[in-house]
Amino acid sequence: MDLQIYGFLFTLFLTFSINGATLQQKTQTPSPQINSNSVLVALLDSHYTELSELVEKALLLQPLEEAVTKHNITIFAPRNEALELDLDPEFKRFLLEPGNIKSLQNLLLFHMVPARVDHSSLHHTRNNNHTTLCPGETERLSGNNLNIIHPNDIIKSDGIIHGIQKVLIPKSVQQSFNNRRNLRSISAVLPQGAPEIDPRTNRLKKNPKPVPAGAPPVLPIYSAMAPGPSLAPAPAPGPGGNHHHFDGETQVKDFIQTLLHYGGYNELADILVNLTSLATEMGRLVSEGYVLTVLAPNDEAMAKLTTDQLSEPGAPEQIMYYHLIPEYQTEESMYNSVRRFGKLKYDTLRLPHKVVAEEADGSVKFGFEEGSAYLIDPDIYTDGRISVQGIDGVLFPVEDIKVAPKSAPVVGDAKVVAKPRRGKLMEVACSMMGSFCH
Repeated sequence: MDLQIYGFLFTLFLTFSINGATLQQKTQTPSPQINSNSVLVALLDSHYTELSELVEKALLLQPLEEAVTKHNITIFAPRNEALELDLDPEFKRFLLEPGNIKSLQNLLLFHMVPARVDHSSLHHTRNNNHTTLCPGETERLSGNNLNIIHPNDIIKSDGIIHGIQKVLIPKSVQQSFNNRRNLRSISAVLPQGAPEIDPRTNRLKKNPKPVPAGAPPVLPIYSAMAPGPSLAPAPAPGPGGNHHHFDGETQVKDFIQTLLHYGGYNELADILVNLTSLATEMGRLVSEGYVLTVLAPNDEAMAKLTTDQLSEPGAPEQIMYYHLIPEYQTEESMYNSVRRFGKLKYDTLRLPHKVVAEEADGSVKFGFEEGSAYLIDPDIYTDGRISVQGIDGVLFPVEDIKVAPKSAPVVGDAKVVAKPRRGKLMEVACSMMGSFCH
């Protein structure tokens, strides 16, 4: 009898345990995947380093990831000096104390608006207030207190970043700081110093005129007259620039030559040059001002391709399109992104497919379970326009991953030469870039 009672109780306990575990699994929702060209990724890789570091310290990455998957956000990013030098040291220490993380989060979220607000619309609606992501904050942002110095500095499909002159401090955070100090008149911004007297003239020194952002430093006359190389900045890369500044064909030849000298990537070079016209098309794209990242499968990976995978017209090109990312990425930038976000999706020139990247074993893994590849040879070639990253597998979109028929691997002369479709790569890039293509 006792054994039956104990058996019944054990069965009852086991049932509740299983049901509880099942319920917990159902309530767990997978974290959203961020696209590589998201405004949040752009912020973390931008020159607003002080703001991006504070966002990470405030543990705001996951909430912001969820926000950008639901709606656009506009970020008003203070310049680095405003966060590093213009804040009262005591106020900054207050924000960075672990017990005040809520105040730090509120201050940062006060710089973000859950809507797409470009500079033109902000200018035309200067008197309109904008609700921020700061929870419980009744104060709103308006064009009168933003002091934008870099309008539309970064534009992405899911948001915009404007550069602003100073830190915006919500009243709730200021109040918390004042209560902490028990002094309600304390300001979180450094006060201006006392006026200085010029000992030569016994008059007040005049404040120097503000220097526009990005202006070169004022040099003494003897330095300015000294011979030397020109310091004029190179034209900014990107569509719409002066096409004569970029010799795309030369750059493509250089990276293919680098592949051959590096060793282990002869098959890829053969496809780009001989089996297709992709090398020529890539050269035209770079000449137009575009940038590319090539995920380059090594010879061992290419040797596993079968005749069936290459026999259809245009198959080699379709395979390569999926390995071309219309962004300039290095091993460091990709690893930092996947380390921060876990998983990331990169656009490819095989529309509309994206390639998934994630951190694995201290490296970057691309693709899905059956057809994944690791970054094994980082930065084989990087020149600011073309980046080549060596991987140990050939990638396919998830719907194309299936059990391949047993065919002999393609080696040497056994390759099936598909008829090249000239101009296709430019058409794909143009369809992705839209109005930027000429």
